Amino acid sequence: MTSAQLPVPEAPVLGVLMLKTGFPRPPGDVGNPATWPGPMLYKVVETAPVAAVVTERALPSELIDAFAAAGKALVDAGAGLLTTSCGFLVTAQADLEKRLPVPLVTSSLLQIPRVAAALPEGRRVGVLTFDSRRLSAAHLAAAGAPPDTPVVGLEEGAELHRVIADDLPELDIAAAEADVLAAGRALAARHPELGAIVLECTNLPPYRRALEAALGLPVHDLVTLLCKGPLRQDRLRFRQ
Repeated sequence: MTSAQLPVPEAPVLGVLMLKTGFPRPPGDVGNPATWPGPMLYKVVETAPVAAVVTERALPSELIDAFAAAGKALVDAGAGLLTTSCGFLVTAQADLEKRLPVPLVTSSLLQIPRVAAALPEGRRVGVLTFDSRRLSAAHLAAAGAPPDTPVVGLEEGAELHRVIADDLPELDIAAAEADVLAAGRALAARHPELGAIVLECTNLPPYRRALEAALGLPVHDLVTLLCKGPLRQDRLRFRQ
């Protein structure tokens, strides 16, 4: 569905810039409308499959142009705050926010400095990402995160990484949760100084509560950032 097919809401709402994907998105996923506590809009960037965005390299200018155009279409449809369906877009934050007339949150990674500042001395933030082989120093720098931020990815798992990377039509949610818990436990085992975890991947929020329960640590993601964090705009029509 394009923004031209969507009714213009009475007040500004959340607009989500979506990668071109077809894999399942259970409730909690940024791409599932049931995730959000109020009205929102979606716009798919047709030239942005997972492989084009999840890369250690800088995004090409034509892809940034495509996201800027999609963002403007969402703003025209009534969006008052924009976000994306992939945390790897953090490297485009500076370019896109210059070109878009409303606030933009490209990635959950942007909250790392704020989460770190609230931790007790000696504790640090770790990141659980879709693919640690591709999350580079450039992504951390764009988020204002320390270059030595602990990072673990899902690439060793048997289900979730495979389904997303290959854009498969079916997802075993129990197996996906097991992948997330295994990656989280690996992150905590390697870094006992962790005080909190930030989920880079926007497909991970469905498993946030299970991860918090398993590790006994606070877990932050894009949904909690936009719905509960300081970046939330009071003028957005989210229900309490």
